[in-house]
Amino acid sequence: MSTPVILFACIHNSGRSVAARVLAEHYGEGRVAAISAGSEPGETINPAVAAVLAERGLSTASEVPKLLEYDTVVGADVVITMGCGEACPVVPGKRHEDWLVEDPQGQDVDAVREIVNDIDTRVRALLADLLD
Repeated sequence: MSTPVILFACIHNSGRSVAARVLAEHYGEGRVAAISAGSEPGETINPAVAAVLAERGLSTASEVPKLLEYDTVVGADVVITMGCGEACPVVPGKRHEDWLVEDPQGQDVDAVREIVNDIDTRVRALLADLLD
């Protein structure tokens, strides 16, 4: 079986989708490939998201917001969207889930911890479903 590719997409690709990608790579332990992108990529990674992931020993140092492109969606096995609405393309035949996750932009670190905890729970459930 080939390694499943999971695409996490949100608007700015600076918070939710980055957290999901980093967590999926961490928990997937090489059994999945996780990528992230945004419909309107920001300029930097959300510092509160980076701080919360760092508390867990996870780095966002190599993360750069990227534009969500149609070919990226086509190349993924699973597409997880988080708030990009109509801008996130849906490709027939792909597993697609829309996670209603609060946007961490402008939130304090405590609120961002809750958002990352929510994403963490969802990522673990997704990986359990994909890999077991």
